[in-house]
Amino acid sequence: MRLLLVEDDNHVAAALSAVLARHGFDVTHARSGEEALQALVPEVDCFGVVLLDLGLPDQDGYEVCGKIRKRTSTPVIMVTARSDVRSRIHGLNLGADDYVVKPYDTGELLARIHAVSRRTSHEDTSSGIETELRLGPVHIELPTRRVSVDGSVISLTRKEFDLLALLAQRPGVVFRREQIISEVWQTSWEGTGRTLEVHVASLRAKLRMPALIETVRGVGYRLVAPAG
Repeated sequence: MRLLLVEDDNHVAAALSAVLARHGFDVTHARSGEEALQALVPEVDCFGVVLLDLGLPDQDGYEVCGKIRKRTSTPVIMVTARSDVRSRIHGLNLGADDYVVKPYDTGELLARIHAVSRRTSHEDTSSGIETELRLGPVHIELPTRRVSVDGSVISLTRKEFDLLALLAQRPGVVFRREQIISEVWQTSWEGTGRTLEVHVASLRAKLRMPALIETVRGVGYRLVAPAG
């Protein structure tokens, strides 16, 4: 997922960008409100989430949020030291999707990013955008969470379906283990790695297609779209 980080402190931005990159995000850093608005051109907008610091050098962060919301529906998470309820309400009324107060836990920030991203994806699905995925004999219905192979319905657990749907939405793209764990299990706990391996093995067996999910040694997994 591409993410726009709007933060004027280069040291803070560098540290946060490194963490986000380890979890599979492609981060673009804007140092001012004007840079952020220039990056969010509607015709080419492809950011999944905007992380917006309110203490910007050229414009008030609230003002920037209002301008962002007028030109794009990209989810905005305000990141600020302003913890009073009135500030939070003001930010949400301007169109922010969430509000994180500094200092924050990295795991919480990641969970909030994925939460607003999932809400947006659900809204898109409800509007009729990408409700089904077809990969050879594999048919995935996102709204009903139904999976079939050659017409035969396959019974999957909730996490198995979430894992398959994540990989299937971008076939051929390698998902880092950390990114999968963060998006499917909403955690950064390393001990979940073994659980991921078990779920991948279970999917391969249930779908009777061991080559469908390829292990990229030392990195993660990708879905190899079958022919036919």
